[in-house]
Amino acid sequence: MAESAPSTPKLHYRQARFLISAATLAQCPTDVGAEVAFAGRSNAGKSSAINALTSQKALARTSKTPGRTQLINYFTIGETGRHLVDLPGYGYAKVPDKVKREWQSHLSNYLRNRQSLRGLVLLMDVRHPLSEFDQMMLGWADEAKMPVHILLTKADKLKRGPAAASLQKVRHALKEWEDLVTVQLFSSLKYSGVEQVHAKLDEWLADPSVMDGVEEMTGDEAPQDPFDD
Repeated sequence: MAESAPSTPKLHYRQARFLISAATLAQCPTDVGAEVAFAGRSNAGKSSAINALTSQKALARTSKTPGRTQLINYFTIGETGRHLVDLPGYGYAKVPDKVKREWQSHLSNYLRNRQSLRGLVLLMDVRHPLSEFDQMMLGWADEAKMPVHILLTKADKLKRGPAAASLQKVRHALKEWEDLVTVQLFSSLKYSGVEQVHAKLDEWLADPSVMDGVEEMTGDEAPQDPFDD
């Protein structure tokens, strides 16, 4: 009898903890191991999604003022070498155009050059998907051959029929990228879609080979917050 393929191990997302904030790619942790980045417009619900996925109320800071997250925020999962990354929100914040252009440059640099990045979770408001920014992010991911998992957030704001219609509309619009992009409905408020996201994160992060070359960093070797005086 043929042996069945081993199942992907599950990671313990409840154990996630804040690691470091970085203003640029150069300030990010050593580029080894594996990480998944969360990106989206400033009002797409990134921080709320990360909190829901880790069953923590305040792991990622949320704000009533969209655009507050202007740094690359790292959260480690259980052990050094596996990270969730909250990228700066963009597209809605009331900040100068110069600052927005700098964010674009950093995001593009990160997506194209971060070797440990295994996948991108792109969040879109289910009521307003595929904005100009969303399509820009998809373009960068396509250039980098980076897999993308789209969360159509705030699904609780729509009834089941309209939500399903939005899901199908996005899938149809991205049909040419179906080998690289997957899409699902998600609600941080209702915790709906959490298990589906966990399965995708496990797929990208749980492979033991991602730990090759990763050294435990403790004490003085641990990365320090560059903005900590």
